Amino acid sequence: MRQVTLEAGYFTVPDIAEATDTPRSTVQDWVNRLIEEGCVILTGEQRGRHAARYAASSAMPESACRRVFTTIDGDQVEIYHECMSGGCAAFCEFHHARAGGALRSVHRDGTLLRERAHLGRWEIAVGLDPAPAVGIAGVFHEGEHILQHIRCIGGPAYSLTDMLSLAEGVCGVTVHREGAVVEGEVITRALTYVAVGIDDTDTGSEGATFALALALLQHLANLDGVMPIGHRVAMLNPRLERRTAGNSCSYIELAVEPDQVMRIEEAAVRFVADEAASPDWGLAVREGFRVPRDLRAYGRSARESVVTREVADAAAGRFGARLYGGRGAIGALAAVSLIGLPHDVLLDPKRDVCAGWEPAP
Repeated sequence: MRQVTLEAGYFTVPDIAEATDTPRSTVQDWVNRLIEEGCVILTGEQRGRHAARYAASSAMPESACRRVFTTIDGDQVEIYHECMSGGCAAFCEFHHARAGGALRSVHRDGTLLRERAHLGRWEIAVGLDPAPAVGIAGVFHEGEHILQHIRCIGGPAYSLTDMLSLAEGVCGVTVHREGAVVEGEVITRALTYVAVGIDDTDTGSEGATFALALALLQHLANLDGVMPIGHRVAMLNPRLERRTAGNSCSYIELAVEPDQVMRIEEAAVRFVADEAASPDWGLAVREGFRVPRDLRAYGRSARESVVTREVADAAAGRFGARLYGGRGAIGALAAVSLIGLPHDVLLDPKRDVCAGWEPAP
């Protein structure tokens, strides 16, 4: 659309449909959406057989920030920032980590930047290299909201003033300048972190737990009050005699409106019960992203030995997890106990999951 605008001064829906071999109805949907986002303007109404004329006002994306949302667990907050670009996410990862401030850990998975912060305020300095260009100086919990206090210059300042307010999950942005430095607060909902572990949904000839977990994530992501975070695969005891294959389990992570947690949990149980190929399917649900050491130790046991359902039930009761289904609940709880670990640790059952990967609760 921008290219045709630059060449002819305007474009029509038939122009774009022909150039892209796309149905006109689809192109019209694009145009309507881009008009709402301010990227396209109507320059001439439709008259008889003459199609309406449009112009692409800019090739610049209105916002490189797709989603920004937060969960809270006690005095700690997890911040999730999904970007259009892995390069932009890497830039923020580098500078946020260099700035320190309220952040205690910074991790990027593709275009999703995931940060752990303590509530409170810290002084940070931003500027030109070697100083960080952007940092989070403070994180605050006020009622139903989380406030991130950000200091930045240059490109990050443009993001704060012009882009962040358009990201899904952002309730508001306040900004003020101090010379070249821009300070502002990004306001998001204080959501509840929910981990859902899944295991034993397949048989020797049908199904796969990772596939069902992905389908569950997509299903729950479409429900009101849910922000999907991601899906992980973890290996359990590879020598377990009753395993269907290599003995892997899965977990999905969600950020959920606090008053919607039980509704989402019930939806997850119904979905897995309907879709599982095996009657032994199991599900575990736990709120909160911090993992107590003894719960992590349960996950280690499931990778090194044979765990009974009685042990799983006792651990679930002790650490606030809820189990559903049959034998698979043992592995499902193990999956929940392994949240927050790097992929290479999750996938290698010989790695010690209790070797300092998780900050002390």
